[in-house]
Amino acid sequence: MSASAGEIDSSMEREVAMTRIFNAPRELVFEAWTNPLHTQKWWGPQDWTNPVCEMDVRVGGAWRIVMRAPDGGEYPCAGEYREIVKPERLVFTNIAMDQDGKHLLEGLTTVTFAKHGGRTKLTLTTRAVGVVPYAPLMLKGMEAGWTQSLERLAGHVEANAPLREIVSTRVFDAPRELVFAAWTDPKGITKWWGPHGFTTTTHEMDVRPGGVWRHTMHGPDGVDYENEIVYMEVVKPERLTYDHVSRPLFHATVTFEDQGGRTKLTLRMLFETAEEREWVAREHGAVEGAAQTLERLGELLAEG
Repeated sequence: MSASAGEIDSSMEREVAMTRIFNAPRELVFEAWTNPLHTQKWWGPQDWTNPVCEMDVRVGGAWRIVMRAPDGGEYPCAGEYREIVKPERLVFTNIAMDQDGKHLLEGLTTVTFAKHGGRTKLTLTTRAVGVVPYAPLMLKGMEAGWTQSLERLAGHVEANAPLREIVSTRVFDAPRELVFAAWTDPKGITKWWGPHGFTTTTHEMDVRPGGVWRHTMHGPDGVDYENEIVYMEVVKPERLTYDHVSRPLFHATVTFEDQGGRTKLTLRMLFETAEEREWVAREHGAVEGAAQTLERLGELLAEG
């Protein structure tokens, strides 16, 4: 039976929805979808490559990828960005074409990126409509293709996350409410913030989403370091996230995990690039500095 006028044959359209948790911060997962140097490495089924990956990531901008199968066959796809909310949401059209540019499938894809306790919950919804007689065969492979793509994406972001991060962890013999308070009290934080030999002056501290903490760190060599952060998330007493908006730029996540009356604290600083992370670690001793800062906090908590 053929479809009536104005209707689409059900075999000629398909919608796929899937959710996956990635062990990587959402800024990195979002970047993997919007930076062609990243996207080129994971897009498509297992063992496929992407010799062409072009992306003009702005509303109205175009993207184009040529996928190459293991047998050497090439499959172009392209589309246009409809909505970009960094790092939360992407909406774009998706068109599968033949070698001459003839449309085979036309559709729309929506991807959302949600924070999930330092990880990322990605939800993908994609719909495609066939415009050639053999489209049903292509539509049957949509779910498998996207599943494999997300598998490859997981491997890519989880391998790259440590290259841009500085992570410091310490267990304190104190309840997490007390440890959380030490991070959010403008008077208390000046007693321990910074590596050994540093002191800190707080000019403003407004611990709420959108609030600002401006402070000056005074080095033992007499050099002052101006800092400004903007709080993104405040979940008492579990988690703080903030953007360090003065140089060097980074996104920080601090988690406070209850361990039977003790507190496991994990500080993650995610830099824009691996090069920036290496520069901060090399020139400013950021890895050791973070460890010393938590050591000072531990000493303060031990004093009661």
